[in-house]
Amino acid sequence: MRILLADDDDQLQRALRITLAARGYEVVAARDGAEAIDLAANAHPDLILLDLGMPRVDGIDVIRAVRAWSKVPILVLSGRTDSAEKVDALDAGADDYVTKPFAMDELLARIRARARSTTGEADAAAHAIGALTVDLAAKTIRSTDASGHATSVRLTPTEWRLLELFLKNPGKLLTRQMLLSEVWGPFHANDAGYLRLYVAQLRRKLEPTPSEPRFFLTEPGMGYRFEPGAASPPVE
Repeated sequence: MRILLADDDDQLQRALRITLAARGYEVVAARDGAEAIDLAANAHPDLILLDLGMPRVDGIDVIRAVRAWSKVPILVLSGRTDSAEKVDALDAGADDYVTKPFAMDELLARIRARARSTTGEADAAAHAIGALTVDLAAKTIRSTDASGHATSVRLTPTEWRLLELFLKNPGKLLTRQMLLSEVWGPFHANDAGYLRLYVAQLRRKLEPTPSEPRFFLTEPGMGYRFEPGAASPPVE
């Protein structure tokens, strides 16, 4: 897998290149936005790691330029913490957003999730949510206890549509507007109450402890993410 790393922080770029290469990724590097656009077009990366505060061409403009002709996954790495800027990057076409400082294992998990989605593994019919097995094609959710007894979980058609979006985008931040438009249509893009209600219902039916969700996570001010996992110390 070839990764385009676009960041003008030499120390961070060096650390990421070493870490990614050690895990078998091929890394090509850009230190400004114009170079990032050129390498995106000519190096044919499978994934782009992109800082927003790039010299010459800003990261948002890099995303827009790449999205004009490519669907390559773009994962933003940025010190900008304002939720409006995060939403701007996602609306411009970024697939995910990681705020600096970040945990290296979190970043690697996001990269693996994007790789699975790109190769089609995320679109497979069967998915696991903890002890539950979800078959999107058959529209069934089953759980088997220690004695081998199987039980099923029933979802409404709307809950199925929402769950399918989450399962087909593991590790990806999905904005409220995107989820509302995909499930309820473009005229409901601002009806956040619908979304909160149905996410709560999915948690009630699928989470071991709905009040402490492990799988359907809230990103305050932005949206939701289907990403079980643990955190580790941040990388500066």
